[in-house]
Amino acid sequence: MQTGTTTAPATAPGPSAARRRGPAAAVLIAEARLFLREPGSLFWVFAFPSVLLVILGFVPAFKEAQDDLGGRRVIDLYVPISILLAMITAGVQAMPPVLTAYRERGILRRMSATPVRPSALLAAQILLHGAACLGSALLVTVVGRTAYGVPLPGQPAGYLLALLLSAAAALCLGATICALSRTAKAATAVGSVAYLVMMFTAGVWLPVQAMPDILRRVVEITPFGAASQALEQAASGSWPGWIHLGVLALWTAVTGVAASRMFRWQ
Repeated sequence: MQTGTTTAPATAPGPSAARRRGPAAAVLIAEARLFLREPGSLFWVFAFPSVLLVILGFVPAFKEAQDDLGGRRVIDLYVPISILLAMITAGVQAMPPVLTAYRERGILRRMSATPVRPSALLAAQILLHGAACLGSALLVTVVGRTAYGVPLPGQPAGYLLALLLSAAAALCLGATICALSRTAKAATAVGSVAYLVMMFTAGVWLPVQAMPDILRRVVEITPFGAASQALEQAASGSWPGWIHLGVLALWTAVTGVAASRMFRWQ
């Protein structure tokens, strides 16, 4: 599934508009317009996680309390999992091909000779995809609550912290894929493999809480396995485990540093 767009950045606004907004703001607005013109990316990042939750809601057994899940329902577990799916899609499927295509076509190199630095384009992409992730998280939460009576997170502060760390980890992983890929096609291929692996570790096919003990311990050291557990703990009313938050923070730091060191503008 390819969700990224290789559309070139929109033409910079006129001098008076640029002075009013500033170069970084002008780039952000231009990239936002391009992002909104790509219905494929918007659907897979923003809408599909909620669609998946609705589809799962048609399974009667998923709406019944399970003793082996501590009295919770499968549909309850799939709210945070669906949120993580949005982050994985944005981080490793949607963003890397866009940035790699900009570099491959020399757009970032040409921007370096203008008052608008290439880093402004990178920041705009991260901000837009991060905002799409958070918007999708809100939509999934609303759908789960209104359609299936899924309780709101019992520990809102811990849930928000885990949510932000998860989004940061996804975007840093995406930046690393972009740094390692020389072409947009390579970024798409690497992102597709990473996408499947991360979907499994996030619990899309089998919730982490329902995995065998040994497999669960292995999955919990991956960013989205730890994220799934942290969000589930916060949803249940407990503060997310510091080990899970630490795993998320470590993955974010390591991939963020790796991406910054390896990323090339041309």
